[in-house]
Amino acid sequence: MHDSSPLDAALAEHGADGYVIDADATEADQYYLAGFGAPDPFVTCYTPDGIHLLVSGLEYGRATAESSADTVSRNADYEFRANVAEYGALEGRVRTIAAFLEDHGVEHALVPDRFPTATADGLREQGVDVTADLEETVTTIRARKTEEEVEHLKSAQRANEVAMDRAADLIGGAEIVEEGAGVDAVGGPVLHHEGEPLTSEFVTTEIEIALLREGCALDETIVAGGADGADPHDRGSGPLPAHEPIVVDIFPRDKETKFHADMTRTFVRGEPSEEVRRRHEVTLDAQQAAFDAIEPGATGEDVHNAVCDVYEAEGYETLRSDDTTETGFIHGTGHGLGLEVHELPRLAPDGAELEPGHVVTVEPGVYDPAVGGMRIEDVVVVTEDGYENYVDYPKELVVE
Repeated sequence: MHDSSPLDAALAEHGADGYVIDADATEADQYYLAGFGAPDPFVTCYTPDGIHLLVSGLEYGRATAESSADTVSRNADYEFRANVAEYGALEGRVRTIAAFLEDHGVEHALVPDRFPTATADGLREQGVDVTADLEETVTTIRARKTEEEVEHLKSAQRANEVAMDRAADLIGGAEIVEEGAGVDAVGGPVLHHEGEPLTSEFVTTEIEIALLREGCALDETIVAGGADGADPHDRGSGPLPAHEPIVVDIFPRDKETKFHADMTRTFVRGEPSEEVRRRHEVTLDAQQAAFDAIEPGATGEDVHNAVCDVYEAEGYETLRSDDTTETGFIHGTGHGLGLEVHELPRLAPDGAELEPGHVVTVEPGVYDPAVGGMRIEDVVVVTEDGYENYVDYPKELVVE
């Protein structure tokens, strides 16, 4: 772990003896503290003298070999089977955890805000005090990346660029069919690939295949054309339109390191309208304004305001100018990136101070169902004197 002093300070503030997480590896704080992941819930206990794991017998060998913990115990060390036989599965497991915590001197546990209620209630019944950590302490520690973690993020980004190339090649190489099969599906000319309509689903699959070859995977991606792209989180579906913007947002995870990449480009195959071209230029300007605002000591709110200034000056609504608008710039400027695709810090109205080692997406966008979506996203690491944008991918609107 980078720096345990914030965790020690949080324990001291609450009068707690240990920080306890009961989760599986999909919980990033768990993976981060343990240096180990398992598909079933296990317990990590941080105390000022070390990190201690409680795992099933099935995971004991792997946890001993792979984790960064100082000690690894198995459920059997604390009478797990006897506890379950006598008290049932839930209470039996909690009694096992309580014995493990007692072994490590934990009478008062500080836990994440999403700690399982049944575990918390059960531990309290066993005489362990449980307090929720509402400050996101481990998540805050995770937000400052080490040089090694930044390299993991950059490696995932290189893979992401290969996948974006595949999407750009398919869209740019598509045939524009002005009439005939599939045209009516989107109300105008559509793109064809090898004689068939080029669909969002097909491009998404090709993106996933490219990422798998690069050692990355994702659960979902966004390939949203025309009006679909005007909803920032619409995944897109059906035939892709010609002459209209197609938003491609790819956010995979490296399967080995567990770190994410995230990048968005907006493409047009054909002839975009003047308004689409204008939105692309303004969004590039807004992104540059965000970059110019990023440095240690600036807040996420400062960066977000710089983007709002550009859009509002060009006549586009933002949630700052009208918090009920459904068109214009209708989301935050960016988010932290690491073991999770959305983590601290935030480039948004509530965004806190930026520090060296923070890694954030910078993704201004402007949306209107009548025009389509427009978003451009890079990722930067905050440095001692500014930022480094480690995305190396063109930002041309028209692909061919």
